[in-house]
Amino acid sequence: MKSAYICIEGNIGSGKTTLARLLAEEVKARLILEEFEENPFLARFYEEPERYSFPLEMSFLADRYHQLKEKVSRQDLFQPVVVSDYTLMKSLVFAGINLGPVEYRLYRDFFEIINRQLPQPDLIVFINRSINTAKRNIQLRGRTYEQKISSEYLKSVHEAYQIALKGLVKSKYLIINAEDMDFLNSKDDLMVVQELIFQAIR
Repeated sequence: MKSAYICIEGNIGSGKTTLARLLAEEVKARLILEEFEENPFLARFYEEPERYSFPLEMSFLADRYHQLKEKVSRQDLFQPVVVSDYTLMKSLVFAGINLGPVEYRLYRDFFEIINRQLPQPDLIVFINRSINTAKRNIQLRGRTYEQKISSEYLKSVHEAYQIALKGLVKSKYLIINAEDMDFLNSKDDLMVVQELIFQAIR
């Protein structure tokens, strides 16, 4: 595969990290996984969203920027393909849901400044799954702080992503209808997605 920066996106519980890992392994790509487990605001946000939404979103924005700035900007002749399980666009999607209007305007100003300093993905792959499937996956992976996520919140996330994808200017996107796909246990499903990605970036 030629040099490419590919990002996997989707709702909470859609299988972003699973697909990113498998795809990176298949094409021998550099893999970037979001580092969120150590975020001190995440569990608190799920308990008190109004209190912790702004510090949570700002800390995620800073962490994502630093990680992408370091890892995507660095060239590697032996691994010219980069696969990430998130985009910086994710920050704007969740901020739009979690923040009030005044906070969101301030947040967006910071986002625009930061986003201009980063390479933009060649392709964003959006994993499209139903809300019920996302909820089931969330329950199965068992992160305590995620178990209270409502169907309404997941629906809001899905709708916000659809709007964000349509507004893309510098990156192409590919929507994978993955409701009946099992990337982890079905090699055929993985190969179908891989071929769709290859076609999209040729």
